[in-house]
This record gives sequence, C-alpha cells and structure tokens, in this order.
Amino acid sequence: MIRVAVEVAPRAYEVRVGAGLLADLAPALREVGVAGRVAVIADDTALALHGAAALATLGDAPILAVPPGEGSKSIEQAQRLWGALIEAGIGRGDCVLALGGGVVGDLAGFVAATLHRGIDLVQVPTTLLAQVDASVGGKVAIDHPLGKNLIGAFHQPRLVVADVGALATLPARERWSGLAEIAKAALLGDAALFARLEAELETIAAAPPAEVVARAVAIKARVVAADEREGGLRRVLNLGHTVGHALEHACAGALTHGEAVVYGMRAAIRLSQRRAGLAAAGARRALALLDRFPVPPLPPLDREALLALALRDKKRVGGAVHFVVVPALGQAATLPADARTLREAIDLALEAA
Repeated sequence: MIRVAVEVAPRAYEVRVGAGLLADLAPALREVGVAGRVAVIADDTALALHGAAALATLGDAPILAVPPGEGSKSIEQAQRLWGALIEAGIGRGDCVLALGGGVVGDLAGFVAATLHRGIDLVQVPTTLLAQVDASVGGKVAIDHPLGKNLIGAFHQPRLVVADVGALATLPARERWSGLAEIAKAALLGDAALFARLEAELETIAAAPPAEVVARAVAIKARVVAADEREGGLRRVLNLGHTVGHALEHACAGALTHGEAVVYGMRAAIRLSQRRAGLAAAGARRALALLDRFPVPPLPPLDREALLALALRDKKRVGGAVHFVVVPALGQAATLPADARTLREAIDLALEAA
C-alpha cells in the first residue's frame, strides 16, 4: 500500500493506494478516528461490483443507492439523501462513506458537507477518474442546468481509500477516461511521469498500477496543500477543463469527462505554443501522447454556444476566465482569457477533432 499525505489545515489526511484495500475498510476507518456510525452512499453499479467486499466489515451500515450517471448529481438526489440520512439517525458524530465513481463522490461529499453543517466523509473511489482526481482535494458539488459542479462546497475527507483492484471491472473506455487525468497531472507537474506515459500508455490503460495512480494523486495533493480553496495556484488543475467542460456539456453524454478533457488539453497545448512559450518539440511530444487516446469524433457543434459555456467557467475570477497553459512539460501557468482567447481555444479544439 502507498500512502499519500494531503497536508491541509486543520487536519491532514491520507490517500491510500493499493490492491485489496476494500476488504479492510473498517480497520482503516478506526485507524483514522471514525468512531460513529457509517452510512454508505453508492451507485447501483458500484454496489453490484464492490458492495460485498466493501461492506463485509462495516456491519449494519445504512446503504443508500443512487442511479449511476451524471444525472444523479442533482438537488433532487441530494434532498432524497438528506432525508434518508436524517431518518436513519445519522448525526454530527457520524460519517458518510462514498463508494463509486466521481459522481457518487461529488454527490455524497456535497450531502456530507451540508448535513448538520458538515459531517465526516470518507471517499472510496472505484473508478480511475475518481481515484486520481475527484476523490482528492475536498471539492464536492452537484450540477445545475446551466453547468457542471456550479453548486458546491469545500469539504475535505477524513480518508481516501483507492483500491486499484477495483479498476479491473471498469470498461476500457472508463480506464482511458481516468488516464486523461493522469496525463493532465503529468503535463502540469511531473515530467518524469509524462515520460513514463509516453513509454507505457497502452499498458497502463489496460491495468493502471498503484504507483502511477499514487504519483498522479501526489501531484494533486501538492497543489491542494498549497492552495486548498482555489485562491490562485489550484487553478492549474483546470488544465484542459475550460474547453473540456464546455464540450462535455454540449455533447450531452456523447463524450466521457476524460475524452472531453483530451480535446481540451490538445487545445491548451496548441495555445501554450502560441502564447506561453512552449517549445515546438514539447508541443509535439504532448500532442503525440494525447493523439494516442481513443476519443470519438465530435459531432457538429455551435461555436458560440461553446463560447458561452466556457465563459461560464466556475473558476472565473473578476469576470476573467483563467486559462491553464503549459510553458514546458511538467509545468503549468494561467493566463486571463477573454472571449477572443477562448474562441481561439475552442477553434483549436474543434480543429483537433
């Protein structure tokens, strides 16, 4: 097992990465001081695949199931879960355990952040995307009809348990989707990890090893520790996401999150060469790696509608969207982006299709 510390105040926590960790949840919770009752929020798919292993040591924990998919990140589902937890007697000293992918982690985390003004949260991500991104850093949210993750909070978990054994049950498309976030982490913070992806991308996609997952987590943990509440530095984690989120929303389910981010990262790399000094050789390497991701072609899209979505980016500050660029492989920076710059980025993303 690999332990990655997330050093946030007032209480640091660990992300534990390894195989077979689902079978030892109860002792892991006791080790980090979870003493009250544990209520499990999981999607139906995660329960069917991993429920027996995860719940074997948790006793009579209340189990609240939600449908899989982004549609569950809604105020209606949050309302239902609040009511079920209150009826089950879950109080301030108790804990919500999120079992599943990023949707469950975001939804359950938002419910935990707001119930009784905040109760403990444990994240048990079972998808690669959730293990390397959504479960780490304390950002929890539900969606709004006008965009993803617009209603949310910062609520750090007490513990994250990432069992890489669970990834064997994922469809290949979902593993590739999560691998896009590992590529993002490498581009913005780890040139050596980027080189490993260049050498082993398809092998890693088939069976993501614990050390690669942990290395991506460590990059995010480092950024989160320096800027927990997104005052500046943490914006770099948005690499590929300003355009990616717009594409994901506009395509209405035709793209996974990771696929949309691949398109967004391609645009960011091209813009980095134009605006941030990324050397041509570095741009070629980055684009060559991203071109190995099996992403579907984009359908016809309205560029002005995409621009409106990008301008609604939740990381906008003072009316400006901070677009993440890569001055060199393993480094990231931001530049304030007006409508003209975002339109250019959208054009570059669509050209990459």
